[in-house]
Amino acid sequence: MRAYFAPCGIGLGHVGRNVPIARKLLEKKVHVTFSTYREGTSYIRQEKLPVVEAPPIGFQVKPDGTIDFKQTAVNPGPFISTFTLLKQVNAEIRFMASFEPDVVISDSRISPLLAARCLQIPRICVLNQFQVIIPRRRRLLRLARFADFITLALVGKMWTSGNTVLIPDFPPPYTICTGNLNIPKSYRKRVKLIGPILQTRPEELDSKERLRQELKLPIGKPTIFVPISGPRMERAFLTKIMKKILLEFPEDYEIVMSLGEPGATSKQFHQRNVTVYDWIPNRFEYLKACDLVVARAGHGTMTQCMCYGKPMILVPTPSHTEQLSNAAQAMKLGLAKIVLQEDLSKERLLKKVRQVFDEKMCERLERVQKEVAQYDGLENAVAAVLEVARR
Repeated sequence: MRAYFAPCGIGLGHVGRNVPIARKLLEKKVHVTFSTYREGTSYIRQEKLPVVEAPPIGFQVKPDGTIDFKQTAVNPGPFISTFTLLKQVNAEIRFMASFEPDVVISDSRISPLLAARCLQIPRICVLNQFQVIIPRRRRLLRLARFADFITLALVGKMWTSGNTVLIPDFPPPYTICTGNLNIPKSYRKRVKLIGPILQTRPEELDSKERLRQELKLPIGKPTIFVPISGPRMERAFLTKIMKKILLEFPEDYEIVMSLGEPGATSKQFHQRNVTVYDWIPNRFEYLKACDLVVARAGHGTMTQCMCYGKPMILVPTPSHTEQLSNAAQAMKLGLAKIVLQEDLSKERLLKKVRQVFDEKMCERLERVQKEVAQYDGLENAVAAVLEVARR
């Protein structure tokens, strides 16, 4: 059996949740390969898995990491975007024809689904955002609503047409991406909420106390883990301002920060109570050992925190409607605090940190962790891949 993975290569969240599925399939003697681009390619090569590089696609970003929808609409523009999509479809057809897969798993990419449909290969679509929502501006509100309608009608049809759709999130009431799942009734029968896809589950690791000793973290002091994630341009601004803020934090807290650069394992620097790494390969050990996570509002990071019972302080990417919706849902559930990037300062962040510990949010997360522990997205995803391939 052969499985062809085609995750979105912008950032590491999409490729990161496909790698554990591929490794589980390898254990079952299934041949796997990847097709992706940009940061995704570097990550797959680091994981020593076979990969082919697809034509890249992306969006324009402002210096502060904000997604620039206006510039994206102009450059590359609709003509070049369509041309790039066709280039991707053509490349995927060539890659698939060479690999001859029994099933194609596309994570948030339309071109592999179209290519697999042309070749009549069974396909699975992995998603946590069913519809792209344009940021609202009062003077362009009607246009944004019209654009939302068009994307829901066209893109929704492409996600579901003949495909099995897997959402790596919890069932209600703990669905984090619920604000991004405006799924018409006609599509819902193909959609399954399977639970988060974790590379390492918390019960597979040593105890929190043992991990702290192994990682040389102080036992009696709260540890804050700051994993910076997302595309490189989106990370740059937050990394710069966050490092400055954390270096001024009181020594009451131990802080470990990862800059999210795959391939780099060396410690960047250690100053007082702050340690900054370019990349942390044992991310889940730090996640279990810490007391609080400060991060972007990426879907993968948030669902991982819930599985590990960790409270969050979230700094959503400005104008990133998916992250803003994710963060709002987590705050509604009482699992997170939000600091908008434009309001980010040492005083505001420190105030939120103290609120998390004063309000005993950690205890609430421990209860949620027990409730969501039953959902194993990895096992469910592997079972779905095998079922679709055999069918």
